[in-house]
Amino acid sequence: MHDAGGQVYVDGANLNALVGLAEPGRFGGDVSHLNLHKTFCIPHGGGGPGVGPIAVREHLAPYLPNHPLQPAAGPATGVGPVSAAPWGSAGILPISWAYIRLMGAEGLRRATQVAVLGANYVAKRLEPHYPVLYTGPGGLVAHECIVDLRPLTKATGVTVDDVAKRLIDYGFHAPTMSFPVAGTLMIEPTESEDLAELDRFCQAMIAIRAEIEKVGSGEWAKEDNPLRNAPHTAASLTGEWDHPYSREEAVFPAGVSAADKYWPPVRRIDGAYGDRNLVCSCPPLESYEG
Repeated sequence: MHDAGGQVYVDGANLNALVGLAEPGRFGGDVSHLNLHKTFCIPHGGGGPGVGPIAVREHLAPYLPNHPLQPAAGPATGVGPVSAAPWGSAGILPISWAYIRLMGAEGLRRATQVAVLGANYVAKRLEPHYPVLYTGPGGLVAHECIVDLRPLTKATGVTVDDVAKRLIDYGFHAPTMSFPVAGTLMIEPTESEDLAELDRFCQAMIAIRAEIEKVGSGEWAKEDNPLRNAPHTAASLTGEWDHPYSREEAVFPAGVSAADKYWPPVRRIDGAYGDRNLVCSCPPLESYEG
């Protein structure tokens, strides 16, 4: 890339497989951002905040942002501010600082090792039931594994949305859906989940695979089965029941007990309709007058 006159950007959106094990400065990049979400203890999603440093090599330093009210915030040759706060969010940065100080070098390295181990454990347990994409030498993955539901969708009609919503009946928030590949689930256990929780998740995914087989064999109708109708609320059980599967199969699938059952508050919504038709739940502007 450099020989052709180009510059190299290292995407540091998630370093959960690299911290303590790799040296990104040796990758040959000219610019790299380092998101603090996920890797350094900041939640991901919900609209932000996206915070983290951007590092550049010396030849690009004159083009870094600066700030008119804080001369120390950047070079005099800079392009001006890119945010109101010269050094990012004061509500976010101390959390990552405290996490790094508490973990220490060995703790951060251990977190990376556990994240990679957990992802490979999940991949190996699910591989007999779902195709796993983008494996490297020895069939290994990094800190995440991508299970491919497209062949099952083509064969049975069960979609990635169906599996994601059915996981709610099993007590799980679905992993990242259809990213980076449409029709897939990207599973990132991180360093936070212990073996018992990983096993519980894998058992749920394996049980869902058996349910998909019932749809494929014709035992359950393609348009009326626990996956297509998921998630099931408590209210959905109290009315008339005319489905080809039982109430128990709906809300207490394999491995789910009444003692620790999670009950979703709503059934499946039409996400595409919601994206295209904004409904504001805030008070009208008139209510703020006076």
